[in-house]
Amino acid sequence: MMHTRKTRALTCALTAALALSLAACDGGREYTVLSEACGIPLDEAKLDPFLVDGKEMRAADQDFLDPSEHSGFCSIIVDSEPVAVLRVDIVDKVYDPMDPSEAFRFTNRKKMDDLPFEGLGALGDNQSMVSTDCKGPEVDALITYVSADPGDAEDIDRHRSALRALTLDLVPKVKKKLRCTV
Repeated sequence: MMHTRKTRALTCALTAALALSLAACDGGREYTVLSEACGIPLDEAKLDPFLVDGKEMRAADQDFLDPSEHSGFCSIIVDSEPVAVLRVDIVDKVYDPMDPSEAFRFTNRKKMDDLPFEGLGALGDNQSMVSTDCKGPEVDALITYVSADPGDAEDIDRHRSALRALTLDLVPKVKKKLRCTV
């Protein structure tokens, strides 16, 4: 009887270990979420809705936040797929993202009301655009774009809400990095 209990306990333990090892082989997030990308701190909770299963997370940038280049981007990548892209254009004034000339950037464009900072914003299904004054030592104004592919998002409203939250988190950090005074 004692031998049977030990056998059952060992069988249960081995079955549980096998199930866990098979689950580990089934994918999931095997990477550590970056605490910053391209010199900008990241809020994991704001980035989480866009993260996918994979092994490695990294950031790649091209002239990001270099005032002499006037435009640059930062891609947050899982394995080889960009999950979010942040682009900043250094401009001469605040531009209205709701202007008809900006419509090509969006699917289902809506004005972003109640920004927690001075500026103008618009939100689409896969991209946001926020234009703000800066009045920094090298930058008069800037436009920040944040894009994330909704993929097969079952709830596009939830995706848009997450994109808005990520944008509102990143814009003040970009302005701080560019030493904006407003």
